[in-house]
Order: sequence, then C-alpha cells, then structure tokens
Amino acid sequence: MGVQQIADQIKSKVESAGFERSVKFDTGADGVIVIDGATISTKDQETDCTIKLSLSDLEDLIAGDLSPTAAFMTGKIKIEGDMSVAMALSQLIG
Repeated sequence: MGVQQIADQIKSKVESAGFERSVKFDTGADGVIVIDGATISTKDQETDCTIKLSLSDLEDLIAGDLSPTAAFMTGKIKIEGDMSVAMALSQLIG
C-alpha cells in the first residue's frame, strides 16, 4: 500500500474527527501524508508536528497492529515538533 492509499483509507476519519492542528507522516522516499485540520493530502508542507516512520510501520499503525506508544518507545517512530499534537492524533488513527 502506498501513501495515497493510506490517505484515502483514513480520509473519512480525518474529515469527521474535529482535529484542529496539523501533522505530517514522513515515510522518507515513500512520501508524506499531511493532515491539516479536516483535510488530508500527500503534498509536503510545514506542520505543527512531524512523525517520521517507515511506510510498513505506518500501515501497521493505521491497521491497529502497532501501538503508537510502543512504536515511539522502540524507536520505530520519531516525533519532531509539538508532542501534544502526536498524542491527540491517536484518536484519529486508532
């Protein structure tokens, strides 16, 4: 699955969640997914928080097969910027 398919998969959750900040999932060469309030795109831009992880870990995170806390503690994801945005994001992708 690519970043566009993942973005399409979580689009309805993003649009209805009432999320008011911006966050970027950066999968390196595989691309980015940017959630900015109720919109989602695969175009890179500045955000409140950037979460760096592999595409396969992002797939597992979205599928619920990877705990965000465990991923952070084991170094599978790295967070830059506002940590509270990353924490609030768990309601969107959980």
